[in-house]
Amino acid sequence: MSRIGKLPVEVPSGVTVTVGKEEVSVKGPKGVLSERMQPGILIGQADGMLSVTRENDQAQTRASHGLMRSLVANMVHGVSKEFERKLTLIGVGYRAKTEGKNLVLNVGYSNPVEMAIPKGMTVECSKKGDSVTITGASKQRLGEFCAQVRRIRPPEPYKGKGIRYHDERVKTKVGKKVGA
Repeated sequence: MSRIGKLPVEVPSGVTVTVGKEEVSVKGPKGVLSERMQPGILIGQADGMLSVTRENDQAQTRASHGLMRSLVANMVHGVSKEFERKLTLIGVGYRAKTEGKNLVLNVGYSNPVEMAIPKGMTVECSKKGDSVTITGASKQRLGEFCAQVRRIRPPEPYKGKGIRYHDERVKTKVGKKVGA
């Protein structure tokens, strides 16, 4: 039995979960999310708790058991509290700002890089422009957007300049030494 899959998911007040034949939908104050059901996985509801079980012991069903429980738990958390990710810009002149529905990054290129902010996400930049906070209900889409932003200028290993996650540690290398 999956250790993660057998844990119940607590549904807070204000969040409604609808389980269909092929889809589970979660609605809350921060938005609506839905996910396709994995074959062989059943979701049951009882007095504010969700339980994820499996129909059989086939390898694919066992592998999907914990995954489905984690996806449902992330949806419930996302529509009630939202997920948050912070990015830090390190480098001389590296700045970020929001203009309408775009995130504008000045990260050492000849022109600023503009990225459209996905629907359902909010982006806040610090006053100095050296950090960006991105929040959203979907953990998967939030992570993907943060990775796209980081990919514009990943941190380099010699000076550490670039866009990095707030809690990321970059190992710096020693540069070339001139022989005497």
